[in-house]
Amino acid sequence: MPISLGIAIITKNAAAHLADCLASVREIAADIVIVDSGSQDATLEIAERFGAQVFSHLDWPGFGIQKARAVSYLQTDWILSLDADEVLTPELASAIVETVSNGSDGVYSLSRLSNFCGRWMHHSGWRPDHVPRLFRRGMAAFSDDLVHEKLLFAGAAPVLRGDLLHYSYDGLDDVLDKLNRYSSAGARQRHAKGKRSGGMGAVIGKAVWSFLRTYIVRRGFLDGREGFVLAVANAEGTYYRQLKLLYLSEQSPEISN
Repeated sequence: MPISLGIAIITKNAAAHLADCLASVREIAADIVIVDSGSQDATLEIAERFGAQVFSHLDWPGFGIQKARAVSYLQTDWILSLDADEVLTPELASAIVETVSNGSDGVYSLSRLSNFCGRWMHHSGWRPDHVPRLFRRGMAAFSDDLVHEKLLFAGAAPVLRGDLLHYSYDGLDDVLDKLNRYSSAGARQRHAKGKRSGGMGAVIGKAVWSFLRTYIVRRGFLDGREGFVLAVANAEGTYYRQLKLLYLSEQSPEISN
């Protein structure tokens, strides 16, 4: 029996890039599973057009658990977890086929190249960006984090050749929307793990450091205008995440910082 590869994707109103994502894996996938959490755009129509299996979960347990759900529906030997705004280059698709066909085992990373408001970012802490996504069944599992979930596994994850193109933010509206949602999820996640805010001084200090780290330490200035915009967005995300954590901390003062 030939070795099979399954694709696991989670979606909600992901029509903008889903067709490109699915087109890039259609020729190499034995099965495509999409777990959707209530899309109201053309996401489901696009998924049906590409022959994906769609499972609806209207609750939102967080990115980690939702991705684990998608993986659980696959029965293939190998699993490739993708976001709906990620596209395989032909070189990467070829490398994946070679890896799953040559008797390899374990977990492999993909080299992600991200687009921010129309610009491919080569600095700002966004490159290199090696994300573990391809794994043999049973050799990895997603954490249950609300946001910034991780693929948990033992050992190393060699990087495959080729790029994973990531259309992370299409414009400023997208930046502001994700900033609000991710900062709220990040604050709740930290609070649930027992972390508490150090006060307004810590809130401001961490936000300033986030800007400096992105723009100066990680050379975001080499990414031009978008490098500066990203640095500001990172600072805002940190500021609001820490500020939301501060308010949550005041509701639970019995736990120390």
